[in-house]
Amino acid sequence: MPKQPLFKQFLIWRAKHISHKQFVAILSILVGFTSGVGAVVLKNLTHFIQHLLEGNLVKYYHQAFYFVFPIVGLTLVYLIMKYIIRHKVSHGIPSTLYAISKRKGIMRRYQMFGSVLTAPLTVGFGGSVGLEGPTVATGAAIGSNISKLFHMNQSTRNLLVSCAAAGAMSSIFKAPIAAIVFAIEVFSLDLTIASMLPLLLASLSAIFTSYFFFGDDVILPFRIEDSFSLSDAPFYAILGISAALVSMYFTVVYDKIQQFFDGIDSTVKRLLIGGSVLGVLIYFIPPLYGEGFDVINNLIVGNPEKALQNNIFHLELNNIWLVIALLAGLVFFKIIASALTFGAGGVGGIFAPTLFMGSIMGNCIAKIINHSGFTNHPVSESNFTLVGMAGLLAGVLHAPLTAIFLIAELTGGYDLFIPLMITAAISFGITKYFHPHSVYTMELGRKGELITHDKDHAVLTLMDINKVVEDNFAKVTTTMTLGDIVHEAVVKSNRNIFPVIDEATNKLKGIILLDDIRPIMFDQSLYKEVYASDVMQNPPDIIDIEKDKMTDIMKKFQDSNAWNLPVVKNDIYIGFISKSKLLTMYRRKLINITQ
Repeated sequence: MPKQPLFKQFLIWRAKHISHKQFVAILSILVGFTSGVGAVVLKNLTHFIQHLLEGNLVKYYHQAFYFVFPIVGLTLVYLIMKYIIRHKVSHGIPSTLYAISKRKGIMRRYQMFGSVLTAPLTVGFGGSVGLEGPTVATGAAIGSNISKLFHMNQSTRNLLVSCAAAGAMSSIFKAPIAAIVFAIEVFSLDLTIASMLPLLLASLSAIFTSYFFFGDDVILPFRIEDSFSLSDAPFYAILGISAALVSMYFTVVYDKIQQFFDGIDSTVKRLLIGGSVLGVLIYFIPPLYGEGFDVINNLIVGNPEKALQNNIFHLELNNIWLVIALLAGLVFFKIIASALTFGAGGVGGIFAPTLFMGSIMGNCIAKIINHSGFTNHPVSESNFTLVGMAGLLAGVLHAPLTAIFLIAELTGGYDLFIPLMITAAISFGITKYFHPHSVYTMELGRKGELITHDKDHAVLTLMDINKVVEDNFAKVTTTMTLGDIVHEAVVKSNRNIFPVIDEATNKLKGIILLDDIRPIMFDQSLYKEVYASDVMQNPPDIIDIEKDKMTDIMKKFQDSNAWNLPVVKNDIYIGFISKSKLLTMYRRKLINITQ
């Protein structure tokens, strides 16, 4: 007997000695570690490129390089995608959500390194996006392929993808609880005992990795100095309303610019248009360069002048209203710069731009309140800066709990919990009313392919329509006589329903039920007198395989009370879906995702 391969021997040994739960726990630690390493690599590569360019070329030569950098970076990204990766690297979190909802959690191998090669070039050369999305996508792809390697089922695969997302966020922000909440909230993962332990282990292993490489350094170092006062509550409510308005502006502008670039067929044209306009923006507004965490930190410590000192107009920043106007300009233009980066083919995420805009918005609102005579008791500008970030995260990403816990962990305590809850709740509530889907999920949401916490909707979304279509029905043409129907369809089929199609075009014209012809099928005198078009009827409803999602199909069965419904594609008949097969598949999928 030939000796089995070593890896197969390991799988057999694992099945005998390590339970499924124990092995998932081990894999979650591994996925968390790899996500942490991915975050370290992405951050270090980006900072190296940024320091090389912005710290040397701009500082010692000329600011005009700001115009050139984005085009160079985006060109390098384009060449890497075309000649090295040979695939398009999609936006991080939306591509991960798509893999969960439509690919059973399976992510292609190139996604494990695609973002690592392209995101640092995008951001390092000035692309106005973040690294959180690419880090999540890299970790998720690793988690997906590890689970595939060890033959994990779909539910375990999705869990490990979520573990990777938690590990990436935990490593970047050193906020392990917020990272777990992020995985649950954004990826619509069910919080159960079975999923809680792997998420905890992944988040912990990732943060240990981050501490090992980065030490105690955090991306937003801050400690609360100004305590919350009840009299500040109305002002935080105003901040929440402002965050909702800015969130809607963010979503609309992002969507419109993406639609504009989607209408351009040529990749090179998209690159040139997006890169050129982005270069102009960064040349005139240098704080838009890259992620922008330096700007956020300057605002938090009360140095907005330092963040704005490189303005091209060399304006004196002694006038507070001028400072407010310049800060508001950053909020206005940041999402334009981010959307241009994506439209031109850059790879990045929107998490950092959201934090950037939220912090500046909060700082602006605090300055306006303090210098407009609204109150004798000035509000804390640093606190408003932090809470503003939470407000925009809640509105743009539809992730209020992530926003609350992230800022709470970054500030080292829960002193701002009440204002965080006020602002996040108002921002999320208003934005959700006008925009049901977040920037991450809008495309999947419009197609009805988005996984949600609604168990019924989640099961239906994960079901594959092609697997429930049956095509073993005897077809009848409109010109067939009753005798032809009896001999060619009824006798040869064990079904009691027959699709009637046009012989020339194969388009569905109607259906014939066995009950429709039973009273006359034994009267041979009618065999040449009665035609299929005489006895056929319209189906209770028709399923269009191109347009109808599983949720639509289930509703059609519910409304029509039918047991079988015909399926068409471009009006051409392709088969039937039976309610019994649909419900059987629904039950199997429900068991699979909840085990």
